[in-house]
Amino acid sequence: MSNKTARELWLEVKANPNRARFGFGRRAALVNIDLQKAYTKIDEFKTAYETDPHQLDYVNSLAAQFRQLNWPVIWTYVAYMDSGEDAGVWGTRTNTPDSLQNIKFKSRRSEFDDRLRINRQQDVIYCKKMPSAFFETQLQSLLVWHQVDTVILTGGSTSGCIRATAVDSLSRGYRTIVPEECVADKHESYHYANLTDLMLKYADVVSVSDVSAWLTQQGADRGNLA
Repeated sequence: MSNKTARELWLEVKANPNRARFGFGRRAALVNIDLQKAYTKIDEFKTAYETDPHQLDYVNSLAAQFRQLNWPVIWTYVAYMDSGEDAGVWGTRTNTPDSLQNIKFKSRRSEFDDRLRINRQQDVIYCKKMPSAFFETQLQSLLVWHQVDTVILTGGSTSGCIRATAVDSLSRGYRTIVPEECVADKHESYHYANLTDLMLKYADVVSVSDVSAWLTQQGADRGNLA
């Protein structure tokens, strides 16, 4: 038992100078999870959330750095048939306009946020049906093709699809990195509790500036080899 908040517990873990890290590897992929209007338009949809107001700016910046390195940039979204049957049991507990299975193809809720800078000729887009970006998508095959050993995750929610993807990523042998400012959730308790759990078990939770600096160094190293 503890009277500390989830945020306080997270800050304790984050401040530990001796915490071990998986670290970055040699080549990374950027997986941006469900940055669609259902989850980003806080002025329009009850299902949306925001932790850092600059989240999408940070994601755009990372994506640009990845493209400069010719490393894969992946965007996922969720959308379902009119029947909702492709949501399976996940879509059976409620049936309201805000329910998951009622994010229909070509609906406004399924659209990527207009603030995102997606290169539809170079980036990869997957429609996923379940929490993990790995589940029944071609993501694993893409990472193998690009000889990726590091997966960097952005998007939401921290307690849902980010966590599920991070667990699957680690389980497949990838060094998994979560830039703190690039993930969000409905409430700070869920957000910080899951950042803590991710840090302790499944991923390195680092600042977006740390990720950006590593990407910059990769570009510099390439230039030195040229």
